[in-house]
Amino acid sequence: MTIAERLGQVQAEIRAAAIKAGRNPDEVRLVAVSKTRPAGDLLQCYQAGQRIFGENYVQELSAKAGELHEPVEWHFIGHLQSNKVKYIAGLVSMIHSVDRLSLAEEINRQWGRLGRRCDVLVQVNIAGEATKSGTTAQEALDLVRAVSLLPNIRVKGLMTMPPFFDDPAAARPYFAELKRLADMITAENISGVELKELSMGMSGDFEAAIQEGATLVRIGTAIFGERHYT
Repeated sequence: MTIAERLGQVQAEIRAAAIKAGRNPDEVRLVAVSKTRPAGDLLQCYQAGQRIFGENYVQELSAKAGELHEPVEWHFIGHLQSNKVKYIAGLVSMIHSVDRLSLAEEINRQWGRLGRRCDVLVQVNIAGEATKSGTTAQEALDLVRAVSLLPNIRVKGLMTMPPFFDDPAAARPYFAELKRLADMITAENISGVELKELSMGMSGDFEAAIQEGATLVRIGTAIFGERHYT
């Protein structure tokens, strides 16, 4: 199958999962995870109608943004070091992986230099896995409060990566917990915070994520095929 065909299949599956869950399919946006993929693959995906691309590495994102001249929307979805923020300032429209105040402060500083604001998601390590980034569920509210005070950042939602399971349904409790956490934080009515986005679900479990309220699903392999490492 071509990238365009796989993209079409994924889009159809997303719509079907949303309808099955009683949701408006337009509420769920696809982030095509393009890490390790050449710019040519992204161009094929763009020409087939995809607009949002998610990258995990700063250097790779910068390089592709220089090669791809189409008006794509870049999201940064990987672990982000504070000293690398300056390289993507103004380039990405959303950062999914804000997991500490020091990182948020650097994002605020770099976007402030441009006179712009950056949309961010607070990454929560729902399962408490040592190998994954993210604030804890207990500390998420305090982090959202602190980040909300930064003038060049808008907190738009939460993101999580559940443990890997062979059975996608096993990830559902983690997605449900992120939704519960978002509802709890929303109930606090923090000024300037509107948690409209839940970034959760990947190629193997996005249907379960959509059933639990995902608005952004991060899918790479199902669109581009197995990853190529150099």
